[in-house]
Amino acid sequence: MNGTAGSRRAGTAVFAVFALNGLLFASWLSRLPAVRDRLELSPAEIGVILLVGAAGSVISLPLTGLLVERLGTARAVGAAVVVGLLGTVLVSIAVAIAQPVLLAASLFLTMMGVGAWDVGMNLAGADVEQAIHRAVMPRFHAGYSLGTVLGAALGAGAAALGLAVTLHLIIIVVIVAVSAPFCLRSFLPGTQAARADRTPTGNPVRKPHAFAAWLEPRTVLIGVMVLAAALTEGAANDWLGLATVDGFAVPNQAGAIMLAIFMVAMTSMRLLGTSWLDLHGRVTVLRVCIALALVGLVTFCFAPWLWLAGLGAILWGLGAALGFPVGMSAASDDPRRAASRVSVAASIGYVAVLAGPPLLGLLAEQVGYRHALLVIAGPLLISLLITRVAAPVAVGGPGEDISLADHKEQ
Repeated sequence: MNGTAGSRRAGTAVFAVFALNGLLFASWLSRLPAVRDRLELSPAEIGVILLVGAAGSVISLPLTGLLVERLGTARAVGAAVVVGLLGTVLVSIAVAIAQPVLLAASLFLTMMGVGAWDVGMNLAGADVEQAIHRAVMPRFHAGYSLGTVLGAALGAGAAALGLAVTLHLIIIVVIVAVSAPFCLRSFLPGTQAARADRTPTGNPVRKPHAFAAWLEPRTVLIGVMVLAAALTEGAANDWLGLATVDGFAVPNQAGAIMLAIFMVAMTSMRLLGTSWLDLHGRVTVLRVCIALALVGLVTFCFAPWLWLAGLGAILWGLGAALGFPVGMSAASDDPRRAASRVSVAASIGYVAVLAGPPLLGLLAEQVGYRHALLVIAGPLLISLLITRVAAPVAVGGPGEDISLADHKEQ
């Protein structure tokens, strides 16, 4: 650790890297209607292209732990940023020449980079947490949320000005390419993997195989918890606007406002949740958040009035805010295994990103958007039952595995 000042600089840099990730991702999504029109894509074709992109993330996630262990956090994130930006440039070219196949292949590459970037920046956030001994991961995820809001706003502005998708995306690429290297320089120099390579006496630490984390019950259960959190957040991002418009027969702008209400609530909780976690611990906070999400979800789905549905969206957003960041913190408790465990938890969680939207869409055709969202209650209830796996664990001596036996948080 480079002292308090160094840790603060690193925290600011990690926050910025989270925001840049959200900016790049949301910039692409915000121009999807224009991409559809430019390439004359059907709903089914759009679905296939998005599915190919999601597959890129899912494939890269399990491999990112190996990359971090070999290169260190900063270099691994830097490599992921390069891949993501290269893919985005190719996406812009595919849109310019109206080639759907090239678009799908380019989006696959983009999302491979974005997915690996996601794991790497969470590990960088865990580095900061362990250096300052505070639960600050939710604030980093708030940075991501703010980045997505900025990306969506810039996309809306670009669309209103008639700016071509290709030019818009190239501008975003330049912004990220210029900003990211400055941020990466301020990452804490001793990555978790590097700090854990040797014991205090200088002897090498024997590490299990990177893929051994897939056989650890605690890590897998954390992944299940992250999956529920990702589905809870992602379903709102994908379907809340449509569910509002169709469910209450209101104009499109009302759906956009409802989604904005959800996002503001979620971002606010991520900004304020750090002190709550410090005071009450992960397990208690997660239980309260999951309960809020469940109450908010049910309220939104059954509310007879729009204002009551808005209250439900607020509770839903507050409850959805901390599951993913706390899961990443829990997976990184032991610095020696953090890279592989975060990769596993993120990989399981991103199943929700891959499978959630199409499954909810199919269900919505049968029961409507609002009632289809009730399916999220199932994973939330499972997550509520297993929140204890997020309790911080005691790390044994060098080379030993972690143990829950002596931990006091219940």
